[in-house]
Amino acid sequence: MYKLLLSWRYLRTRYIALASIISVTLGVATLIVVNSVMEGFSQEMHKRLHGVLSDLVFESHSLGGLPDPQWHEQEIRKELGDRVAGMTATVQVPAMLSFNVRGQWITRQVNLIGIDERTYAQVGDFSQYLLHPENRTQLNFLLREQGYDRRLAEAGWDYRRTRIAYERAVQEQMQQIEAARRRTQAEAGAPVATDPPSPPSDPYGAVPSDPYAATAAADKDAQVFDEAKEQHTGVILGLMVASVRHRDADNVVRDYFLCRPGDDVNLTFPTAPPAGEAPTAQSAKFTVVDLYESKMSEYDSSLAFVPLKELQRLRGMIDPQTGVTSVTSLQIRLRPGSDLNVARDKLIRRFPTDQYAYRIQTWKDLQGPLLAAVQMETTILNILLFLIIAVAGFGILATFFMIVVEKTRDVGILKALGAPSGGVMSIFLGYGFSLGSVGSGVGMVLGLLFVVYINEIAAGLERLLGREIFDPTIYYFQEIPTQIDPLTVGLVVAGAVAIAVLASVLPALRAARLHPVEALRYE
Repeated sequence: MYKLLLSWRYLRTRYIALASIISVTLGVATLIVVNSVMEGFSQEMHKRLHGVLSDLVFESHSLGGLPDPQWHEQEIRKELGDRVAGMTATVQVPAMLSFNVRGQWITRQVNLIGIDERTYAQVGDFSQYLLHPENRTQLNFLLREQGYDRRLAEAGWDYRRTRIAYERAVQEQMQQIEAARRRTQAEAGAPVATDPPSPPSDPYGAVPSDPYAATAAADKDAQVFDEAKEQHTGVILGLMVASVRHRDADNVVRDYFLCRPGDDVNLTFPTAPPAGEAPTAQSAKFTVVDLYESKMSEYDSSLAFVPLKELQRLRGMIDPQTGVTSVTSLQIRLRPGSDLNVARDKLIRRFPTDQYAYRIQTWKDLQGPLLAAVQMETTILNILLFLIIAVAGFGILATFFMIVVEKTRDVGILKALGAPSGGVMSIFLGYGFSLGSVGSGVGMVLGLLFVVYINEIAAGLERLLGREIFDPTIYYFQEIPTQIDPLTVGLVVAGAVAIAVLASVLPALRAARLHPVEALRYE
């Protein structure tokens, strides 16, 4: 009992120990906050990455892709059995996207993906990131009447009809102006100029750069295609492909859309020629039917999705004689709990690299460098921040040596009264355990409170400092993501207590080895 009483007395009366407690508190709180924020970012990143990538990606190195995907699907199901929860074929090809904004053409380099709207949602969370709610329920490449995201003030068929009507009115007006100009020049006997006047400003950003050529083409094709009533093949664009994120003068971050559902875009991509022939460029017009927002800038700024069959037709990936199609990859979703690495290795053994020009990877393999970089950053931060607690441990070590020196006579009296060396040693070990427990407990509470209210704290600091701490235009998150891992919190607290106890071992050994006579004769 005397050991607990003396440990408690030292803890209450030795105010120098307060510095050690504060050091442990700050170290524990900092580690909990950093790990929670990094875990939050990691969880969000995994969620977004896995949203567009299936568990396993079975792809071909060849530009022409792998032929007869149905046969490959059957072989894959034979190897993996009931572990396969879903499978779909895709065609991925680099492409150049171009669209007209206020008479100027804008180009974007995109990764064009042909998908099957019936099966693609079975292998990932792609549909959850579409802006139109009906497409989240059932993916469709048809333009919706209305009901898009509130950020899209104008979108869908209403917007398309209004835009086409405006274009036609502008073209008709320009034709009338040109006809009147020609009549005036003819009456005056002057040479008739052929250069058309500049078009007026366009609020919809869709006036063609050559209105007369567009008018002639429209008149020619008016009987077969009416843009006000019909659409081209649908395309779903990444949000950042079709918009720019900008901070307004009122310090509000907004998305400004250069094109939106209802606009037409041009896509240019390479064909898939027969063996021995060089690919050629193929262009086609598509109608934007929805936007994709995963909040991963790598995807939102580079992806475009079109119907699989249409992309196969345009690239020549359908054999005209047999009707057998080709695809560039198969996306495979496994049932929860399946080992991705085991499934990958089984498929590699079935399709060895020396016989098939295929690459079989898990979604983590595809994003290996990014995931490894995040993990390395988290590990380094933990090591550096844990040094704070180590510094506190050295503070405890110095404090205990001072206490042993000051309490030498007291230790001698205890040992003269019969206290064993182990009992004297446990007094100081208990003191170190108390310092570590109090500091870790307070640090845990402060760290968890900071994590829970981190966005409110960030907003307060922004108002206090007059500058933004967390810029959503850079991180593409509207708030700081956090994730509290109970195991990590427990390990941090246990590690801090262990350091405090270890720091008290040497002083405790010195006190336990004091001889009673020498201790009583001290000073």
